[in-house]
This record gives sequence, structure tokens and C-alpha cells, in this order.
Amino acid sequence: MSEWKPEPELRQTLFDAVPEILESQRADGRFGTEPWICRDQQMMFPLAAAWSLQDSPYYQDDKILEAIVFGGDALIDEQDEIGMWIFRKKDHSTWGQIYMPWTYSRWIRTYLIVREAMSQEAQDRWSKGLLLGFEGISRTALERVHNIPTHHAMSLYYAGIVFGREDWKSQAADFLARVVAEQSEYGWWTENVGPVVSYNFVYPDALGVYYHASGDPIVLEALERAARFHANYTYPDGSSVETVDERNAYSKGVHEGNPGFSHTALGRWYLSWQHRRIIDSGESFAVDYATNMLLYSGEGPTEELDSGSGTQAYRMGEDALISRQSPWFVSISAYFCPLNENRFRQDRQNFISVFHEKTGLIVGGGNTKLQPLWSTFTVGDTSLMVNTGDQSDPNFGPFEGLLHIPDDITLGDSDEAPALSLNYGNETCKVTTHPEDDGTLTLIYEATSNSGMEVEGHVTLIPHLGEPLASSGGSVEKLGEEAVEWSGSEGGWVEHAGWRMSLPEGSRLVWPAHPHDAYRKLGDASVEKGWIAVALSFSKDTPRYELKLEIK
Repeated sequence: MSEWKPEPELRQTLFDAVPEILESQRADGRFGTEPWICRDQQMMFPLAAAWSLQDSPYYQDDKILEAIVFGGDALIDEQDEIGMWIFRKKDHSTWGQIYMPWTYSRWIRTYLIVREAMSQEAQDRWSKGLLLGFEGISRTALERVHNIPTHHAMSLYYAGIVFGREDWKSQAADFLARVVAEQSEYGWWTENVGPVVSYNFVYPDALGVYYHASGDPIVLEALERAARFHANYTYPDGSSVETVDERNAYSKGVHEGNPGFSHTALGRWYLSWQHRRIIDSGESFAVDYATNMLLYSGEGPTEELDSGSGTQAYRMGEDALISRQSPWFVSISAYFCPLNENRFRQDRQNFISVFHEKTGLIVGGGNTKLQPLWSTFTVGDTSLMVNTGDQSDPNFGPFEGLLHIPDDITLGDSDEAPALSLNYGNETCKVTTHPEDDGTLTLIYEATSNSGMEVEGHVTLIPHLGEPLASSGGSVEKLGEEAVEWSGSEGGWVEHAGWRMSLPEGSRLVWPAHPHDAYRKLGDASVEKGWIAVALSFSKDTPRYELKLEIK
């Protein structure tokens, strides 16, 4: 059993970032580039850490303290009468007024670090601004368990420490006890039906930073469950598994973790592996992440996730399966739910992911809205999925004449050949994965044709922009913004980024299959967020397709 504590590279990341942060600050105290957003001021937080750490070259540096004070003053200047800021993004879009949780949490923690060194006049200004905000947060922001209120509760606890408000500390502790109580037995929190993955990190982050200040033991079992969930739902390259995520599609890159992981042995093992991937790759940690880890992490022994030879399977009841048959990694989701009009709650439509240790993620990519080609199966005319609403307030369906999410799903019993059975109205569909050897996996898609409606299966493939996309019928030298549509009317294959997949007779390939981008006001997604889609058309004469996936 090895030990973990914050690595020296975290400190180096913090110290190296200070000159650039200082250079980005303008005369009015604002950090960053135009357009200014309130989150730009979060750079005062790493400055406060660099100012406070005794081994820092900036320890108690007056220039750093001055920059911190000016940074907070800029936030005060932009507060409205109840302490909110305009929610502006770097694309110039605005989303109303908000008690920005990430900004308030860093501002109050910065104040806790540097308050005693500030002039009385500066303390008075900051106290007035922070009290205005946290009075509003206490009054309005802790109603339901969700990632933002959870972060607010952690911040409110720190505000209680700073201002001697025991009522705020009690309110925060009570709310965070609710957060612990609402966690799934498998370590995740839901915002509709089933897990979030990317946003699930927000919860152990808040609980871990809260634990650092409170020592409240109620959070430890929740942190252990969260660590187990994320340890299982992380691909071998360190990126998060997207298949079960009801909010975010796949995003390549090592997911760093947070202080919550540092308070359990399994969590520390997760951090050690994720950090090692970053360090060995030559990449740097994000400065905000390094700050958070240096200030609030625990340290101690690690406990490795169960491993061994043969198939390693992890099931979340009857709703999800991870099957590791190295070098293959297959994720199957059986979570389903009705359509939701909230733009951030994606349609649960894409239920399988296939990863190989040599190439990374090949099949999958997760869920979206307004894109039927991301659905594992559809019944009906996919051209009927058309937004008839305003671009900023879309009509997300349902769409008469098209079923793109199932009515029911059954997860198969086999860990070696993960499978799902899905019902779409009168049609029964099935998808099965068969890892055959280290370099070959077969995908089997099956569907009935009882309804008289078109039935299609879809294989979503992860693109690597700038790399060739080749097929038995043609090729693209560099995959980019240019649209591609190939017919596999006579069968053939497609090859990309180190793999080759057979294209059955009657199939077609489409690039790019764009998602709806919930985080852009008009939902327009860049080409980087699209997937390659292979469509399989079923009939009574063609109820089954086999696609052979080979690693080059």
C-alpha cells in the first residue's frame, strides 16, 4: 500500500502561473480578456494561495496582496443591488443574473486567507460585498439538492467562519447532510434520471472542501462511494466514461479529481493515477485545480481498485455495466427516461461505448438533443426531428412519427459479451458486443420490423480531426469541416485513427453528426463536437448486422 500527498508539480503549477495572472490584470482590477466575465476574478484565489504558502516565492508579497484586493474590488463594482452578477460567457452570450457559485466560493476563501493583512478600509468594502451576496445565497440558493446549491452550501460554511455566523454554518451543514442522504448507493447524484458523470465531480469537491474546514464525518462514506464510482467510470486513458451521463457528452482528456478524493484511500489511489497520467504526459495542471488541491487536500495511504486477470465487471444493479477485457473496455447503459424540455438534460439515446487501450474511445460519445443519428436505434423518419421553436428556446420534442429514445431497456446477463435489449413502440432491438481477441471486437445490431415504420441502428464513432478518414469507396485526407456521406450499398469498410470497421451492405456513413450544444445560447455546435455516424437500415429481410472492429 503506497502513500499519496499533493505532488510537487502542483506547487510548481501554482508558482509558475503567478506572473501571467498578474500581467492579465488591468488598472480597474479585472483579470483576463474581453469580454470580462465575473469568473475572470477567480484568479485572486491562486494568488492568495501563492501569497500564503510559506515555501512560495511570493509568500506575503505586498504586490500580490494589492492585486488580490483590486481583484475583489472589481467584483464589488459589478454586483447588483442584491449581490448578483450578470452571467456572461466568453462568446458574449448572457444568461441572466446569478450568484455565481464558483466565483463566490473562491472570493470568500480568498478573504479567509488574506483578510488579516488587508487594510481596514479594504476589509470593510469586501465584507459589505460578501455579506450582500451570502445573505442572498442563504435566503434563496439552498432549496434543492443539485450541483450548484451543493457548492453554495460549502461556500456558505466558509462565510460562516469568516463572519462568525453560526446560523450559516448550521444551515450549510444541514444542507450538505441532505446531499449525502440523496447520493445513490453507487456513488453518484442525479439531476433527473440516472447519473451525471462530469458534474458529479462537483459534489465530492464541495464535500471535501467542507470536510477540510468542518471535520464533519458524515461526508466520508459519501466521498468513498463517489471515489468508487469515478474509479470505475474512468477509461484507461484517464478520461471520464460518458455512456451513463445525462448531461455531458464525451470529452477527451484526463479528469483531474478534487480534494474530496483525497480524504479516502480509494480516492487517493484515483488521484495518484490521474495525476501520474498528467505528469508523465508533460502536461500541466490547471492553476485553479492546483490551488484547490494544495489548500484542502488530505494525505495518506491508497487502496487500489480491485483488479485481476480475465474479465473485470462492474455493475450498477440492472442499469449499467462496465466490462474490462484488456485491452478492450466496454460500457453499457440501461438508463432511460422520457424526453425532458430542459436543455441541459440530454435525451438518453446512446447506450454503448467501446474503448481500446491503443486507440482510445472508438464507439460511443454519449447523449445530446435534436440529433437522431446519435440514437442507438430509431423507429420512424429521422428527418422529422426538426426544431420548430426559437433557436434559443428550442422545441425538443417529442416528434410525431419518430421514436429516438426507448420505452424500456433490459441489460444482458453476460459480462463477457455485454448486451442490451431495447423496446421502441412495437419494435424490439438489441445490441451486443463480442471482444474476440486483443485486436478484434464484433458489434451485433438486431431489430424487428413490426410497425411498418423505418427502423435504423446507429454506430457513433469518435473523430480525430486532421487525420485521414478512409473507406473501401473513397477517402478524405484530413477529417475537418467538409461534410462526408458514403454509402455502403455493396458493403466494405471504414478506417480511421488506428482502427478499421466493416460497413455492411446497405449501411451509410455520415460526417459530421452535430449535437445540440446546450452551453451555447443558440445550440450551435462546432465541428469538434460532432461524431461520425454509421446508419444501419433494418427490414424483415435484414433483421441483423454484424460489424467487425479491428485495431490496426
